[in-house]
Amino acid sequence: MKFAIAKQVLLDGLNQVVNVVASRPSMPILSNVLIEADNGELRMTATNMELTIVGKVPANIDRAGAITLPAKKLQSIIREMRDGEVSIDVVKTVATIKCNRAQFKLNGLDAEEFPSLPEFRETREFKVPQAMLSKGFKCTEFAISSDNTRFVLNGIYTCFRDGKLTLVATDGRRLALFENELEFPESQQVDIILPSRAVQEIHRLLGDAGDVKVSITHNQAAFEMGDTLLVTKIIDGNYPNYRQVIPSHYSERIELPTEEILEIVRRVSLLSSEKTNTVRFSFSPDKMEVLSSAAELGEAREEMPIDYKGKDLLITFNADFIIAPLKAISEDTIVLDLIDQSSPGVIRVADEFLYVLMPMHN
Repeated sequence: MKFAIAKQVLLDGLNQVVNVVASRPSMPILSNVLIEADNGELRMTATNMELTIVGKVPANIDRAGAITLPAKKLQSIIREMRDGEVSIDVVKTVATIKCNRAQFKLNGLDAEEFPSLPEFRETREFKVPQAMLSKGFKCTEFAISSDNTRFVLNGIYTCFRDGKLTLVATDGRRLALFENELEFPESQQVDIILPSRAVQEIHRLLGDAGDVKVSITHNQAAFEMGDTLLVTKIIDGNYPNYRQVIPSHYSERIELPTEEILEIVRRVSLLSSEKTNTVRFSFSPDKMEVLSSAAELGEAREEMPIDYKGKDLLITFNADFIIAPLKAISEDTIVLDLIDQSSPGVIRVADEFLYVLMPMHN
């Protein structure tokens, strides 16, 4: 195998795929990236057996072939090279890499040892705008549980039903839900749980334009974005009935400016207790006050005028759990629904985003 390619094009291609390479893989071959050269392009594949990414980049192919090379080491070599044309000449399992006056000989492994991509049969297929899926992940992934004892919560519930794409994440203390209309045949309806790591990688690869083709089988899902393909195993299990934790009513509905609330909570939480990290929201006619205190630090408070005519209400939340959704929201205003100091609060943005948050004890 022999080919030539611009340094930055090769580096960009490697950057697309090598994130999934484990630092301590179960097999030596999983430390490598599979490089296949043919028909004017390089096809690069990396996998950890749970998650596989395949990318393509154009190249000048002198001699077709395939090899696997140490992924992270190859990425470092190409990154450190000066800009220019990179040539790679492979004889058996040794790659000679040249760029300008630099030369490296990198040992690889036979391409036939690399795991093959799983076959996709009897799939359900969808086309989702990349911008929509990216926004949906941004609005939910922060609420994914990291508790491995509840493995079904270690991902995003992804549902294609009733003409809608619904994404849900929860860790038991908060729940984030994103929903948007999407056209697909009723016969294709399906719901799966995407693992957290897969969500991170898909989100990283998504752009702002075009569609992502989603293909789903009973145990795997594939996401195709332009020249990049990601294949992931899905979490086997039943997601809990998240609808039952969403309050069906509210006593007070308050409209608030997103960015201003975010900045206030960030400031006030600087003096919240390191143990509890709580901030208190005090609502009274025409005024909201955010407060924090810690015996070892002191206290902070900031108020702002708001359009509020309800009863006096004091409710306490974890500061980080308020900051996370506000950072994810791009809209200028949110709606906060409250019942009382001991019931969950709900942040809403139009009909698209909903966030349920359990209060802390005062």
